[in-house]
Amino acid sequence: MAKPTALTGFPEWLPEQRLVEQRLLDQVRRKFELFGFSPLETRAVEPLDVLLKKGASDKEIYVLKRLHAEEAEDAELGLHFDLTVPFARYVSQHRGNLVFPFKRYQIQKVWRGERPQQGRYREFYQADIDVIGDGELPVHFDAEMALLLHEVVSSLPIPKIQLRINNRKVLEGFYRALGLSNIIDVLRSVDKLDKIGEDGVKKALISENGLSEAQADACLALARIRGPGAEAVAQVRALGQTHPLLDEGLNELEAVMGMLAGLPVDAAIADLHIARGLDYYTGTVYEGVLLDHPQLGAVCSGGRYDNLASDDKVKLPGVGVSLGISRLLGLLFGKNALTSSRPTPTVVLISLGSDADRPRAYATAKALRARNIATEVFHAPLKFGKQIRYAERKGIPYVLFLGESQVEVRDIRTGQQVPVELDHWTPPLSDLEVQVLTTAPAGG
Repeated sequence: MAKPTALTGFPEWLPEQRLVEQRLLDQVRRKFELFGFSPLETRAVEPLDVLLKKGASDKEIYVLKRLHAEEAEDAELGLHFDLTVPFARYVSQHRGNLVFPFKRYQIQKVWRGERPQQGRYREFYQADIDVIGDGELPVHFDAEMALLLHEVVSSLPIPKIQLRINNRKVLEGFYRALGLSNIIDVLRSVDKLDKIGEDGVKKALISENGLSEAQADACLALARIRGPGAEAVAQVRALGQTHPLLDEGLNELEAVMGMLAGLPVDAAIADLHIARGLDYYTGTVYEGVLLDHPQLGAVCSGGRYDNLASDDKVKLPGVGVSLGISRLLGLLFGKNALTSSRPTPTVVLISLGSDADRPRAYATAKALRARNIATEVFHAPLKFGKQIRYAERKGIPYVLFLGESQVEVRDIRTGQQVPVELDHWTPPLSDLEVQVLTTAPAGG
């Protein structure tokens, strides 16, 4: 039988890496709930026509159907490519049972048919928070999203993330002031600035989007602006373009950045080239990048969407951000910058002298587990040396020996073995839970 091969873009972490992933997800979940967000999980599939009209490329969507589906079977389904589209559908469907503003968090896998590369996967975890309002959603929620995101990433053992913020109304208003009509195409071209550089963007604007050289230069002049909110807004106004939508966007951007003034220096800046590629964004947009690893691109992102959950009768504006857990971990695992203190949750291995000792070993394990000490019983009465080597290989820190007259515990790391009173013995607090270890500077 041929050895199975990996599928690129579908990460399968080792147990010690999965432990790190779970610890990070637990921390993110706790932070979301501290801010009053309720958990939600939506189905993995949506009707294909819903996914296609919400801004995704048809090249990114995985289609789902039965192997022997009939031609006349139900409409095709697609795996969701993000968590915002299914959330908007959920809110529209269950509106009568929700209290608004509705605040939810969602931690699930999503699927995209992208070309696998560093930090980009076809199957990956996202952690999302969103707020949807009924009729209106004040702009202060846009700032609160950024504050919450900073709080979350600062609590994780990851390098520092800088949040870069813009407003789609600024871009669209500026482009309309230039006389442009193909706004979405221009937005998508400018959004590639970090990937292809100014020369590549200018070439795309002229050859693909039909802009004149002067229009392309004006778009790039806007995209170069970044810095504190009031300063960035002043630089945009100094470019001399005027349009009502541009003014509205600048006022919103200045208000949001003003509410973030208390964050540490460089934690959040205005960046006028951020556009986000999905069509449903209508106002504030965010991208978060690792300052030490900008080549990875955005590891968190999101924005305001006024029409995604709305219909002809009801307006349900929303704003949300998403943290790319798998993208972050892929980078940090690749650099050996993040690991677990041990590759197993087990703290204690109870050795087995003979099969007759098994009932006592099981009873001892039950007592330890009742005190929240993760415990295994060795599977066979082999020589103690083999049982100790098993613990060493698995990374279990302690081996417990049930003698006739006394109980002894061996610390595998030091080799020290001492008698203990089992009813009172507890491993050090640092050993009770698997710890996440990092060699990278933590976010701040």
